[in-house]
Amino acid sequence: MTTLSRARRPSQQAVIAALSIAGILAHVALRFWPGAPLAGASLPLYLVLGMGGGPLVVQLATRVARGQFGSDLLAGISIITAALLGEYLAGALVVLMLSGGQAVEEFAVGRASTALQALARRMPSLAHRHANGKVEDVALDVVATGDLVTVFPHEICPVDGTVVDGHGSMNESYLTGEPFMMDKGPGTEVFSGAINGERALTIRTTRQAVDSRYARIMRVMRETEQHRPRLRRLGDQLGAIYTPIAVGLAVVAWLWSGDSIRFLAVLVVATPCPLLIGIPVAIIGSISLAARRGIVVRDPSVLEQADRCRTIVLDKTGTLTYGEPTLTDCDVAPPLTRERVLQLAASVERYSRHPLAAPVLAAARADAIPLLDANDISELPGEGLEAIVDGHRVRITGRRQVEALVPAGSIPENIGGLECLVMVDGGYAGILRFRDAPRLDSRSFIDHLWSRHQYGRVLLVSGDRDQEVRYLAEHVGITAVYAGQSPEEKVAITRAESARAPTLFIGDGINDAPALAAATVGVAFGNRSEVTSEAAGVVIMDSSLKRVDEFFHISRRMRRIALQSAVGGMAVSVAGMLLASAGLLPPVAGAVFQEAIDLAAVLNALRAARPGGELSDY
Repeated sequence: MTTLSRARRPSQQAVIAALSIAGILAHVALRFWPGAPLAGASLPLYLVLGMGGGPLVVQLATRVARGQFGSDLLAGISIITAALLGEYLAGALVVLMLSGGQAVEEFAVGRASTALQALARRMPSLAHRHANGKVEDVALDVVATGDLVTVFPHEICPVDGTVVDGHGSMNESYLTGEPFMMDKGPGTEVFSGAINGERALTIRTTRQAVDSRYARIMRVMRETEQHRPRLRRLGDQLGAIYTPIAVGLAVVAWLWSGDSIRFLAVLVVATPCPLLIGIPVAIIGSISLAARRGIVVRDPSVLEQADRCRTIVLDKTGTLTYGEPTLTDCDVAPPLTRERVLQLAASVERYSRHPLAAPVLAAARADAIPLLDANDISELPGEGLEAIVDGHRVRITGRRQVEALVPAGSIPENIGGLECLVMVDGGYAGILRFRDAPRLDSRSFIDHLWSRHQYGRVLLVSGDRDQEVRYLAEHVGITAVYAGQSPEEKVAITRAESARAPTLFIGDGINDAPALAAATVGVAFGNRSEVTSEAAGVVIMDSSLKRVDEFFHISRRMRRIALQSAVGGMAVSVAGMLLASAGLLPPVAGAVFQEAIDLAAVLNALRAARPGGELSDY
């Protein structure tokens, strides 16, 4: 049975939780149904305690044998105690709380399986292979190395290969994170998973599908799932302290008085409802608050862990930048001016579908530069765009083409980023340079991580080129820089950092998905990739760094409120246990006393659903 098929099977805990809900509802219906015998109303609760509580108690006993103690152990003892006391409804509620919490955690831990499904769904299952002078659709797994395959416009490339026919471009941002369309022509390499542009390309495969770049990402994702460390939840940490105290008091009270009723009374008062109810209520309230701010919390455990993180790993493209090219510089040859070169270039580019046409037009609009009519327009693959504008022949092309036509040394050196060169009447006129512009608040966001959220390490990790990554790092104030990183290398960096301290990773592309799953807390920035969203514990829907900061504050506030409810409830419970051990609080009164504690803990935990002031501080 594969990992993916296992992920679709409901867990034992989910089945027990569903049984508990059905049993409790059936009990209530029978209890208040006119004319129904009261004795029959308890039958559904017997089934819940036997079929649901029994397996849970066995599991807890196994954990005790391994030396593992937590709040759920005391819940197991409470189930047995409730059954012995005849408090069947209370026992069934504890079964529901215990199994429901474990089912939610199992679902969250298995989220990488969902990400694997999303990765698998994204890839085509067929390839357009050339055979006997025709193009036929064949299953992807029968495509062999050396086969000719055509990738039609806007399709996802199914295999790794080399272009043998056609000129076009591909979006490889899933792999490198770069937001630009990469030009493709005969001899250039293409990767599986890339999205083809406007023109069909014929490629010769260099690897089988199982060995392709995309398949390697899936393998890394699967390995990440299998080696994901299990996070110790807040309730477990507190329960490890509380449970021995409660059991110890109960045993001492029994031995000191010789009365077994005192043992039961202490355990009834000690039922860890502030842990089993207060913390989940605070988490649910915080999830609701986050959702209202455009923050989707997919894994409840990240709310407990985010405020503990002291290392943050940030992707570049689409996270600290806007994820799209922007015209940043226009270097012109005298006597031409920037405005004139931009006017001529934009007048031609408005007839082009090239990815860099949009930022040229946007720059012209921003400077209120009027566009001119263009005639005799031509756009040859690999040669650029050419037209007659205002009586001048204007050509927009690449550096190699211009260097072949003008004297050596007359063109400035490439200083990084993408560029296109403008020629007017056969002579060099200027260079248009493009970069993925940093977000306006990137630097202030980075600066406040040190002072407001106690992050000791901030890393910039990107698949982009070293020159581009360092340009951004200098702009936003990050010194730890890793450029040209593959998905596997991102995972290795994230694992190494997580071994030193709890680590939060923020990314937005498919190439970030394995690292998102490997981090202590993974935050998907934006919702442009289903794969990334499935791999992360948190999804920031509107690509805003302010929303990330709000998530940090919601997490910190949730943890504070949850600790207030849990620790405060346990402290009052300890006082009640002392009264019960002295014989001053019998089991029935102890149950009422514990219900009052539970009510106070829940009311306090409900505060997590309210904003409670400003949620951002930068």
